[in-house]
Amino acid sequence: MENLTEKAIDKFNKGYNCCQSVLCAYCELFDMKEKDAIRITEAFGSGIAGLKETCGAVTGMAMTVGLINSAGDLDNPKKTKIETYRITQEMMKEFAEINGSLNCGDILKGDGFNQLRSCKGCVEDASNLIQKHFFSNKTTLMER
Repeated sequence: MENLTEKAIDKFNKGYNCCQSVLCAYCELFDMKEKDAIRITEAFGSGIAGLKETCGAVTGMAMTVGLINSAGDLDNPKKTKIETYRITQEMMKEFAEINGSLNCGDILKGDGFNQLRSCKGCVEDASNLIQKHFFSNKTTLMER
């Protein structure tokens, strides 16, 4: 498997927002068209529409967890919801421990100086957490 964290960083370097960078790096694994992924995630950059709220990389990470873990069962939408929430919460906690916050404004400190982490660094951390939780063992997505 190609290095999807490097792919996420490359997308960020091309101008994708944090959320787009994370989700679009993984969308091919789920037969999701990148054009659809980039459109879905467009409003989630810079802490949701530039409001400096929840970090876009975290939002992209959560969306990716849903793609990986959800059964997508239209007749029983609660089938995997609790487990998806649990995994996402665990990953968000780890992200906050690494970066000092889940909030874009807190991480960037508003002025660009004294940042806890750069946006590119947040993309890297979110993707690394996806790798750690879903791709670091011998179980493949097809075996889930």
